[in-house]
Formats: sequence, structure tokens, C-alpha cells
Amino acid sequence: MANKFWICSKCKHMSFKNMKAKLMKLDPEAELKIGCKSYCGPCSRYAFVYVNGRYLTAPTEDEVLEKVKKYLK
Repeated sequence: MANKFWICSKCKHMSFKNMKAKLMKLDPEAELKIGCKSYCGPCSRYAFVYVNGRYLTAPTEDEVLEKVKKYLK
């Protein structure tokens, strides 16, 4: 079963293009969904990614990517 990533293209706390590239580097076969997740409050303060149904946040992109690695299939 493939990993699923969901990220917001309008996120104000992280670079959408950078995060997309970093996630696809972690798992090139993963399904990537892009769009607003209606978490504009947390999105303005933290980097976040949905990974296989889990909402993960961290102060920086690199820190959230470390958390993502723990939930990869």
C-alpha cells in the first residue's frame, strides 16, 4: 500500500514547492494531494503535513519531515 501525503498550496509557514519536492524525495511512489485543508490557524504558525491520515506539525519544514519518516509505510 502506497503512502499518502496531503499538503496545502496556500500554507503561509512553509514553502509549498520545497515541501512537495522533499516529500517526493522521501517516497517517489507516494500519492500527493494538494489543496486547502481548512487549518489556516495552525498553518500560519507551523509546518504541517497529513501522512497516511495523520496530521503532523512542527516549527520548521525539516522538523516535520523527521516526523513524517516515522509514519511511512
